[in-house]
Amino acid sequence: MADRNRQRTPQPRAVQTRAVILRAAAEVFDEFGFSGASISKIMKRAGVTQGGMYFHFGSKEELAYSVMVSQGEGLVFPKGEDGLQRLIDITLYLAVELRRNPLLRAGVRLAVEQGEFGLRDDVAYQAWVLEFRQQLRFARARGELLPGLDDEDFAWVLVSSFTGAQLFSQVSSERRDLPQRVVSLWRYLLPGVAVPEVRDALRFDLPESESESEPGAEAESAPDGVGVGG
Repeated sequence: MADRNRQRTPQPRAVQTRAVILRAAAEVFDEFGFSGASISKIMKRAGVTQGGMYFHFGSKEELAYSVMVSQGEGLVFPKGEDGLQRLIDITLYLAVELRRNPLLRAGVRLAVEQGEFGLRDDVAYQAWVLEFRQQLRFARARGELLPGLDDEDFAWVLVSSFTGAQLFSQVSSERRDLPQRVVSLWRYLLPGVAVPEVRDALRFDLPESESESEPGAEAESAPDGVGVGG
């Protein structure tokens, strides 16, 4: 039994190869979309053989699904006290990451294009609903939300609104204006969400690295955190 369990444990090299393939696939899907991507392009980008590719992923469809559901991997959310301010900080962080993070961008793109590879799966969207709802529950416990607000319903509205904003921004400016669009989104949503005294104290700060770099510039790693004070 012990020998069998050892055989089932992925070897470090296999884990690393899978991660390299997933990263390469994200870059290719991000650039070309599902229809324009191909296994050969992904293999070339990853520097792996056909055998190495199909050991980990049986088809382009399987690879696309893996990228789609892995879109949040590696993200380091802003630190801070859980609640409404942290939720705002997270959405601004995501707006910035969508400009420079291939895995996140590709996952978001594939969630929209999934009909092209035979899927109708909301798992990626539901993951963000759950993430946002968690912060709303903390906000509720801290007395930050208006009475009668449905946490789950607003989390769904926020994910839907953010999705629409980033798609519009992608078409109109290649997401250069996305952080500002997210700020505008919040300014219109907050009067129906937060109690006045909390709403007046909320801030909309971008990561410092964003203001110091050119739009679209690649970062070595995600920001360690976005504090309320920037």
